[in-house]
Amino acid sequence: MVIGVCTVELYLPNGHSLKAKRQVLSSLKIRLSQSFNVSVAEVGDQDLWQKAVLGIACVATETGQANRVLDQVVNAIQSNPLLELLQVKMELL
Repeated sequence: MVIGVCTVELYLPNGHSLKAKRQVLSSLKIRLSQSFNVSVAEVGDQDLWQKAVLGIACVATETGQANRVLDQVVNAIQSNPLLELLQVKMELL
């Protein structure tokens, strides 16, 4: 069993309130969970309007499979026009 953990730091250029930020992140978290069967949570910068840190985790039988899933998740995040991806950290356990 392999556990893949990814931390992504995001910039929301149109974030003008915490409510707007939560709306964008909530939609993103639901879509990622349903599309890639991963767990997603906001793990940092909860009080900032234009910045967010998400933690993403997946469980797989092989290292390559976990790596592919997390790569697909990062690509999906990058394709979102409402966000800018600032930093990605991946770790396989």
